[in-house]
Amino acid sequence: MAEPSNSGGGVDNTFRKKFDREEYLQRARAREEKEAEAGKRTKSSGPPVQRKPLKHRDYEVDLESRLGKTQVVTPIAPLSQQAGYYCSVCECVVKDSANYLDHINGKKHQRALGMSMRSERATLEQVKDRFEVLKKRKDTGGFTEQDFDERILKQQQEEEERKRQRREKKKEKKEKTVVEEEPEIDPDVAALMGFGGFGSSKK
Repeated sequence: MAEPSNSGGGVDNTFRKKFDREEYLQRARAREEKEAEAGKRTKSSGPPVQRKPLKHRDYEVDLESRLGKTQVVTPIAPLSQQAGYYCSVCECVVKDSANYLDHINGKKHQRALGMSMRSERATLEQVKDRFEVLKKRKDTGGFTEQDFDERILKQQQEEEERKRQRREKKKEKKEKTVVEEEPEIDPDVAALMGFGGFGSSKK
């Protein structure tokens, strides 16, 4: 048998690409410069947005107005008329009350209102004023023993009035049933039949 001859005798098959280090170093530096310029452009696009600190809500959150009501929901209805709680600021619908509360207290909603999630640092005067307001509220809201006695008397009178009304209603109902039970008998028919009436011995 003849041995296979090496047909690629004059070809260098151990070729290895040689990189020009200087050329690739210049390309890398040019790319880094472009990235740095692009980063500067995005950062210096405008001044940072200054948002107001968090404030108390000046409205009552309405969670119970649609409670227990049925509503026909169609896929073509506007967002505000779909099932769930609609947020007019963010224009989204949240399916239940817990998630709605999370949404209106969340970062996205507060940013849409123009507020950051940081609260304003209170000064010493504000804290003292707040304590004074709470002390006044506590003093005026306290119940005395006399107020408590008056409330008990009032409740007892109301309970007696309810009992009296119930007794009267029961009495009227009883009188109506007695009147309905006594049939009217024509005296001529009773005489023809031979008896005086259908009365019982009970009175």
